[in-house]
Amino acid sequence: MDDNRNQHQLPKRVVVCGGGIIGVCTAYFLAKKGAAVTLIERSSIAGAASGKAGGFLARHMCDDGPLSSLAHASFNLHRSLAEELDGSRSYGYRPLTAVTVSVKETESPSKSPVLPPWVDGGVESGEIIGTTETTAQIHPRLFTRALLTKAVTEYGVRVVIEKVESVAVEGEGVVVKVEKGGDVGGDAVVLALGPWTSKLPELSSRFRVYGKKVHSVVLEPKDDGDVITPHALFATYYPTHGASPIDPEVYPRPTGEVYICGPSVEAEIPDGPDLVFPDRESTQLLKKVAGMISSRLKEGNVRTKTEQACYMPCTDDELPIMGVVPGMKQCYVASGHGCWGILFGPATGAAMAELVLDGHSSIIDLNCFSPARFLRA
Repeated sequence: MDDNRNQHQLPKRVVVCGGGIIGVCTAYFLAKKGAAVTLIERSSIAGAASGKAGGFLARHMCDDGPLSSLAHASFNLHRSLAEELDGSRSYGYRPLTAVTVSVKETESPSKSPVLPPWVDGGVESGEIIGTTETTAQIHPRLFTRALLTKAVTEYGVRVVIEKVESVAVEGEGVVVKVEKGGDVGGDAVVLALGPWTSKLPELSSRFRVYGKKVHSVVLEPKDDGDVITPHALFATYYPTHGASPIDPEVYPRPTGEVYICGPSVEAEIPDGPDLVFPDRESTQLLKKVAGMISSRLKEGNVRTKTEQACYMPCTDDELPIMGVVPGMKQCYVASGHGCWGILFGPATGAAMAELVLDGHSSIIDLNCFSPARFLRA
């Protein structure tokens, strides 16, 4: 990507709406390419799904489909950003191994060589589905905030804490109206509002971005956290009462904490991130399964640091929406990344920066992600 704009031109003024990983990555790459960027966020940076996700990265799990090039490009960008931002220290970037397991209440402890020693509960090992060459992890809130810090200090991104009320195209530019009555003008706007994208009146009739609610807990073992090695577990839990199985995921972090999330379910989105609350029954189940997987994660052996919930932004065809909003010149959207939003963040930001400033993306082909596809449906 060309990071040097014509020194005799005024920088293009771009407003980015949304302070999650997609919005922050977009703001970062826009500013790095020379744009004058204003980022508008209604609550706190990475205050919604970008701060509550597991942070799992996989280069290969979207292969054989339209998401493959996006996954590969973004996985590689995550790796280079980790070198640039000292990610191993500042936001827990590290390669890891990913393994599938089955969890049953009647299962005897597994002695499989595939599983690390700390997985000593009633589990049956499956297979290795990711290696240190193909899978990694970050702490998504720390990553998003570290990237924004660099965008602000080195590239002059301005941050405004306000709720976006509406977006309008006026002449050759755009005007973003915020809740307290002010206007933020620019030459272009990128809407990266996550599951709240379709709440914006200008977008609600053009396509649907809906939310899937996901619960998670963060546990801190009371003994030596170094015993828990960097192995991500993709589990299937089979309840004894004949209830449907669920698929929790377990991500140990370099800090010694262990993050566990559960399945997602479509749910009505509240008015804002501050109104998202976990259901106790769901978080209690996650803690129960964690204790079944490892004695080190049993109640009494851990402190519960966090019980939380968030909404993943999803689309009807399960593909992200990235491109120009039909009928709204200089208005762009980047949303609907589903469960892979943390992985896709950097390449999405780089592609949107190229699209806005150069008129096309070279890092990935955005055609299949264009919002115009919904006009043809």
